[in-house]
Amino acid sequence: MADVEGEDGAEPEEAYSAEPFVPRRGGLTALRKAAAECRGCPLHREATQTVFGEGDAGARIVLVGEQPGDQEDRRGRPFVGPAGGVLTRALEEAGIDPDQAYVTNAVKHFKFTLVPERGKRRIHKTPNLHELTACRPWLGAELRLVDPEVIVALGATAGKALLGPSFRVTRQRGMLLPCPAVDGYAPSGECLVATIHPSAVLRADDREAVYQGLVADLRVAAELL
Repeated sequence: MADVEGEDGAEPEEAYSAEPFVPRRGGLTALRKAAAECRGCPLHREATQTVFGEGDAGARIVLVGEQPGDQEDRRGRPFVGPAGGVLTRALEEAGIDPDQAYVTNAVKHFKFTLVPERGKRRIHKTPNLHELTACRPWLGAELRLVDPEVIVALGATAGKALLGPSFRVTRQRGMLLPCPAVDGYAPSGECLVATIHPSAVLRADDREAVYQGLVADLRVAAELL
């Protein structure tokens, strides 16, 4: 990471990058080990640990979320909280075997704010563009090694990490989109499907309707497998 400091002595956000920490050789195990030491942006300072992707190294489908949540941060694994349970159920209903998928996040550290009046509960904060950009080398390396046939962007932040800041999940969900080039990973054709993040189901007033929308979008991805 560039040794550049702003006026207050802190590194400017545009200098954030995980690139120096990403190994040039090795498989997913080497990536995971190296990611545990990533200091590419300040999010590592407050998070419990890096939460790297996991799943089938030869998966035909990769699902990309936003960032680890509270439970994922504590346990060091992606999608093991309530949203992960929703995702697993939706994948099965859509005809996708969760055990044959690879799941990861656009950002590998939990970004949160403490709420003292709620017992210092850690509340999710959305990663900003500089943090997404800093973490892209990890995502690109994962995609290059797994080399899936289909990528699913779970939510607006994952979609922006993959397709850029103009992405809008409300406009582009449930349709085939061009495969993105991500830090050395450059597939061709249309292989990306966007949908809501499964946590949106948990927040919805009409959970069943929102859940069925998630399943319908995942079925578009399933048809490509």
